[in-house]
Formats: sequence, C-alpha cells, structure tokens
Amino acid sequence: MRILVIGESCRDIYRYGECGRLCPEAPVPVVKIEEDKTSINPGMAMNVYRNIQSLSKDCEVEILTNDNWQEVNKTRYVDQRTNYIVLRVDENEDSIPRCNIEEVDFSRYDVVVISDYNKGFLLDEDIEHIAQNHAVTFLDTKKIFGTWCENIKFIKINEFEYNRTKHMLNEDISSRMIITLGPRGSKYMDKIYPVPKVEIKDTSGAGDTFIAALCLKYAETGHIQESIRYANYCATLVVQKKGVSVI
Repeated sequence: MRILVIGESCRDIYRYGECGRLCPEAPVPVVKIEEDKTSINPGMAMNVYRNIQSLSKDCEVEILTNDNWQEVNKTRYVDQRTNYIVLRVDENEDSIPRCNIEEVDFSRYDVVVISDYNKGFLLDEDIEHIAQNHAVTFLDTKKIFGTWCENIKFIKINEFEYNRTKHMLNEDISSRMIITLGPRGSKYMDKIYPVPKVEIKDTSGAGDTFIAALCLKYAETGHIQESIRYANYCATLVVQKKGVSVI
C-alpha cells in the first residue's frame, strides 16, 4: 500500500511560559518564556505525512512538499498554566514556491491526499490535474471551492469553513464532503459520527490527524464510513496532547 501526500509544510513552534500580568504600555498579556519548554515539530502537510507513518508501519508513504519548509515558521506563545495561545507569529509563508506536479507518476499510489493551506504551493489547476490523474484523491484545502474540485473523491472540511462556503456548493460537491465538527465528531451525507467527550488540551493539527487516518483506513478497506469512525478516534486521541502531535 502506497500513499502520496502533497502540500506545503512548515515548522510548528510552541513556546511555553508563564502569563501573570498585563503589559503597562498596552492591554496585552506578558509571557515569560521558559526556553526548556519550547517544542518544534514539522507541520501542515508534513504533519499529515508523519501521522500516516505513525499509524501504519506497513504503508509506504511519500510526500511532495516545499523544500524550504524548515524556514517557514508558525510560532505560538502559550500560557502553560491555562494552555491559552497568547500570540501566533507566522514567518516566510510568502517564500513557498509553486509545486511542479507535471512529472509525478500518480499510478504508483493507492491514495493521494492533498493538504492545501492555500499558500501558493498548489493552484486550482494543479489540484484539478491531480484529481484527473488519480481516482482516489482526498482533499483538505483552505481554498474557495470551484469546478476544479469536481473529480476529488472525498473532501475534508471543518464546520467553520463549510458554513462560510455552503451557499456556493452544488449538490455533487456537498455529497463528497466530510465535515469535522470539533467535540461533536464529524458529519457525512447528513449522518453525524459522534465522538466521546474527552479533556481537550490542544486542537492544533487535529485536522491533519483526521485526514491522515481517514485516507489510510480507506486505502486499507475502501469503506468510507469505517474510515470516518477511525479518523474520529485518532483525532480524539491527539487533541488530548499539547502542541501539534502525532498518534
């Protein structure tokens, strides 16, 4: 079994510290950073890739991502007492080059998963090209949907993104959407797939875990309902960890 992940990547950096007072110059929190509590992990498409690796030792997974991903940073400053993100700083997103997909042999893969953060790595026509050349393509995108996604097998979208764009969706595209609902689980074809109540420590990267588990289980079984239940289970585990994590 072989899966290809395509999308832009970055470094997810978490800097933890104590937040005990407000700045006298402005009504913003002051965070005293503890250097030994900084974590740095591969993020975005690289996090999808790492989750698939972690979930299956039998699956051969490859990634097509930006070479400069270690220069693209998402840094979150976190109050370690409340786990509240006080500030997020994004760096070098504009430096991500466009992907060259013309030479990719998609016939080598059982599943292709697109993790598109709409930073310029993949254009609409690139995603359309991928879906036209591979029948089992999963999509997680920040783009506004259009005719370019007509050949996508399944589309993962969160509830906020769905509510923002649902008035523009036709019935065909909507029928292929798997909507994540946070602590309420997920929804597909008007059916809710619930999850148990757990203590949520951090939801960052949970969507990456969800689509990684979803496409992996679908590659194994070809059964989307079973795959959704498995993705729910994996996402429920990862939100109980701090930071961007893998299973």
